[in-house]
Amino acid sequence: MTMVRMAEIIRAIDPDAQAAGNAIQFVIDDIPLFVVADPIADRMRAMVPIRSAEGLATDELMRLMQANFDTALDARYAVAQGRLWGVFIHPLSPLEKDQLLSAFVQTINVARTYGQTYSGGALSYGGGDSNGIYQELLKELQELGEEI
Repeated sequence: MTMVRMAEIIRAIDPDAQAAGNAIQFVIDDIPLFVVADPIADRMRAMVPIRSAEGLATDELMRLMQANFDTALDARYAVAQGRLWGVFIHPLSPLEKDQLLSAFVQTINVARTYGQTYSGGALSYGGGDSNGIYQELLKELQELGEEI
């Protein structure tokens, strides 16, 4: 993955995506995402703001750490700049298109499920409906960028 390739994939998803330096801001399903990459450090980070970190109780922080261990999958909850974020961090160069799209889905899902299941949603155990919903979003994003 390169910065140019990542921007092409993101613009296939959201033609109104806004780039500034090593960052790009875009929207999926009315949820704002920010992607920041550093080719020299070979890292990328996809982020979704969830809420202010002010007032997060100890039991809530404990729950977030538990989710980071099991249900958030490759996405994580993180606190920075006074906010709670859903984040996905990965080396840039080995990242494949489908991994990037999965990163977006998982990051959106940790934001959506905050306060409920705290789930990245890419994998689901059990007979519920959630996995189908998450897989549908992933397929939709894959189809948007199919010609890339």
